[in-house]
Amino acid sequence: MKLYFHILRAHIGPFLFAFIMVMFIFLLQFLMRAVDQLVGKGLSAWVIGELIMLSLSWMVVLAVPMAVLVATLMAFGKLSSHNEITAMKASSMSLYRMIAPVALTAMVITYLLVQFNNNVLPEANHRFKVLMIDIRRIKPTLAIQAGLFSQDIQGYSILARKTFEQSNDLEGVTIYDYTDPTMNVVVTAERGKVSFTPDYRKLIMDLYNGEIHQTNIRDMQTYRRVRYSRHRIVMNAEGFDFERSGENAFDRGDRELSAQNMQKMVDDWERANEKARLQAMQTAAPFGGIMMSPSAIPSHLDQVSLRQRAINLALAQERGIQSNITNQMLTIEYNQRQIDQYLVEIHKKYAIPVACLVFVFIGAPLGIIARRGTFGVAATLSLGFFILYWASLIGGEKLADRGFISPWFGMWMANIVLSFLGLYLTLRMGRETPTVDWVSMRRFVPAFMRTPSIAET
Repeated sequence: MKLYFHILRAHIGPFLFAFIMVMFIFLLQFLMRAVDQLVGKGLSAWVIGELIMLSLSWMVVLAVPMAVLVATLMAFGKLSSHNEITAMKASSMSLYRMIAPVALTAMVITYLLVQFNNNVLPEANHRFKVLMIDIRRIKPTLAIQAGLFSQDIQGYSILARKTFEQSNDLEGVTIYDYTDPTMNVVVTAERGKVSFTPDYRKLIMDLYNGEIHQTNIRDMQTYRRVRYSRHRIVMNAEGFDFERSGENAFDRGDRELSAQNMQKMVDDWERANEKARLQAMQTAAPFGGIMMSPSAIPSHLDQVSLRQRAINLALAQERGIQSNITNQMLTIEYNQRQIDQYLVEIHKKYAIPVACLVFVFIGAPLGIIARRGTFGVAATLSLGFFILYWASLIGGEKLADRGFISPWFGMWMANIVLSFLGLYLTLRMGRETPTVDWVSMRRFVPAFMRTPSIAET
């Protein structure tokens, strides 16, 4: 039992170190990709912090399996470099018993990660999507370009012939006011200035030395012209401030649902497909109506007219049947694409956590072979396997979404291949039991493992 705790203790430090390093890399990548959408929005530190916290959920799902692989490589590499593996084998402890406590711990991590994928990750992904949509809707400044009409403000079209980068001053301003559908209002000014209220809900246009032209659209006879030296227009500015949407404001996608909820939707689509297939078969089956009853045939029609009318009726009915069957097939095809897409996500929620267990059987024999417990060696080996794993996972997802392979095979293909590789390495290393010189190896055996010799007794 002490040996088991000793082996597990060797994994704790490398696991935490690798987990933090991988999370840091993912977070840095996320910030570099999202900086363009966050800078200049006037967001508070609380909103940015919430966005980062929500993004950590998908990072955890990816970082845990990689941390398990790195920790296993480092732990068994360190034990091998210190000859502790040889000492354990010399004390009749097989490689399978050494891996057993790590495998059991990986099974616990797998279970916890499955629960995380079904309970925490979907909610975090949904809240992250809603928050990103709210952030994208923010317009921090009124984009007025010289010589171009700006229609950022609903109900107004603003034209400025000259703008200034260092200030909000404008020159040669023309504003078309569409807020009153019964009046055509055009406001001109020699110069103006743009500002917002503190809550960004109102846009204030201070205009100087201009005219206001008003025309009644109903009768097109009433015309009014007003000259002014200073005029202020207050406009409703929507979307210039940050407003939170409700959590149920947007529909949930496949990555925002648990496996149980997605399975219910898959079952509904499969029942709809069965119903569509049944309707298509019933429509395609021969039924009455093509031939006319004798009482319905007019007496004055000759044989040629009857034949032509029957042909036209049959062709029209055939086109209707073909159109109905085509619609049913299109419905089945669309539902099947949705089924494949959701089944991919369902299997992914279980395939990625199971990779933690698979990586144990790869990392343990590779660590013993490498005989190096440094992070550099472990990171190099784990990076290669992780690239192979994710390439297979992403490729399988794309092929499964397009219907080339089944969803379960697309998501479990990487685990199956790496499982066979891990079992092969583990079995091969487990069969290797080198002859050990007890006299030379006795100094490497921990005190609690030693058996007293005859001389010592």
